[in-house]
Amino acid sequence: MLADDTGAVLGVTRSAGHRRWIWRDPRLAEADNRLALALAQQAGIPELLARILSARGVASHAASSFLNPRLRDAMPDPSCLQDMDRAAERLAQAVRNQEHVGLFGDYDVDGACGTALVCDTLRELGCTVSTHIPDRLTEGYGPNTAALENLLSQGATLLVCIDCGTAAIDILNGLTDRADIIVLDHHKPDGAALPKGIVVNPNRLDCPSGLGSICATAVAFLTMVATLRLLRRTNWFDEGQAIPDLLKRLDLAALATICDVMPLTGLNRALVMQGLRVMSRGERLGLATLSSVAGVKEEASAMACGFALGPRINAGGRIAQADLGLKLLLSDDVVEARALAEQLDRVNRQRQTVESTILDSAMEQAQQQLDADHAVIFLHGETWHPGVVGIVAGRLKERYNRPALVGALTDGVIKGSARSVPGLDLGTAIIAARQNGLLLTGGGHAMAAGFSLAADRAEEFHTWLDEQLSTALTLPKQDALKLDGIMTLAGASIAVADQLARLEPFGPGNEEPVLAISNVRCVKSERIGKDGNTLRVILQGEDGGTRLRGLVFRAGDKPFAALLEDRSMPLVHVAGTLRAETWQERKNLSFFISDAASA
Repeated sequence: MLADDTGAVLGVTRSAGHRRWIWRDPRLAEADNRLALALAQQAGIPELLARILSARGVASHAASSFLNPRLRDAMPDPSCLQDMDRAAERLAQAVRNQEHVGLFGDYDVDGACGTALVCDTLRELGCTVSTHIPDRLTEGYGPNTAALENLLSQGATLLVCIDCGTAAIDILNGLTDRADIIVLDHHKPDGAALPKGIVVNPNRLDCPSGLGSICATAVAFLTMVATLRLLRRTNWFDEGQAIPDLLKRLDLAALATICDVMPLTGLNRALVMQGLRVMSRGERLGLATLSSVAGVKEEASAMACGFALGPRINAGGRIAQADLGLKLLLSDDVVEARALAEQLDRVNRQRQTVESTILDSAMEQAQQQLDADHAVIFLHGETWHPGVVGIVAGRLKERYNRPALVGALTDGVIKGSARSVPGLDLGTAIIAARQNGLLLTGGGHAMAAGFSLAADRAEEFHTWLDEQLSTALTLPKQDALKLDGIMTLAGASIAVADQLARLEPFGPGNEEPVLAISNVRCVKSERIGKDGNTLRVILQGEDGGTRLRGLVFRAGDKPFAALLEDRSMPLVHVAGTLRAETWQERKNLSFFISDAASA
């Protein structure tokens, strides 16, 4: 399975000048890993799995719960969140009085899922619910007075903001005399000040929950748990009302957690694992229909959520009608769901076209900025679509391993999105820039943020970012590729891939294991796909025997692709992920190549 002679791969890759390959954890390099062997014995799992779990800090007594997480074990008492009990009491009051509740959600997947979860539950409890998802271009991020006024005019006596609202102090405070307000959010606040009303946010400074890594939909789920618990305690269900099944809504929590790139450990891992099982049952018509339209044929997975479902739900908020995703998640009509899913699929293709028109120019400008010794990439364009700048920023960050900010210039104002690299807190830097008067608006997380500023302050802002995040200058051009093991070509099998799959779901905090295979030749290569940007290869060992199919996505962006397409078939080391995928009831083994280097 795993080869013990690791120096050849790691050493030669460094000297060849390619991306550095390092161990994800130094303990993986130990040939005699007694901890892993003990874990394998005690937990009754294969050594390969045990070595990876051991290096990720999973003790032998916790291996079973990691591989098969149960929500009941990971579930916290919702009351650990500051002001949760107040929120549950106010929502329970709305249920008892059958009030009209207005929901204002963000325009991304987390906002749509959280809004759908709360809407579903409150409607089942008898409340009238109106919803609003803001238009990214005309309304921007977060609550706005006109939209909230519209919810009030429809009869809402309680307003709930989901995945937004923590920073909307002035707007929300201006409405507290007309309706009660609850904020269910997870974004970092700007200091200790919060809107009046009830704010449930694990990242508020006085929240003792320790749940700062959950998304807003998870906050909404915990809020509904607390509300139903209170209604049960006060005997509201004794009159014959049905108790909503929150577990069947875990598909929404799973989708949001994955798409908001939350760490897949602890509570998040349990939510996603159980939520994917719910999703696989296909009971939510909108998601089942979207999966069909998107061509997702396997059981629900983190990959399907992150690369197929999430981008399509997001597409409406990026370049079309912002509430398309929410409508799909709430739909119980077959014809409507199909129409919405197909519309989102079309919009997503349009998004890809818009993105590609910006990306080439952005890449060229980014390289010029790095050549000029900027620590941070900051780009903007007058013709760039605001709905895709965040995606472009993410692509630049991946390509150059630097914090990247990309904006769209309209009427003298640059509005954009930012993405960072591990270890550099971009959200805090953005908030500080706003506090120092450089930005009109700004806020977010360590890894992602949004901002707006007057165009005539762009150069000043870039200089300030370079100073605040100057340590980015010490980063390599590409981040190191972290290996979990070295494997022989003969050792690559469906059985091994199935073992690795037991570690799913994969994501931040629980990355898919990356394996290196040394001394192979690429005996066949061809470009496939509509755009020819996927490279399919056949890897063969030095003995000319064992063969393995390899795939490289976005090959045009990968400098190492030329090495694999070299007709002289040089000896190479490859690194990537091993997966067994089922197609037409047959399992096929593939190696998804992340990097390659001359042997």
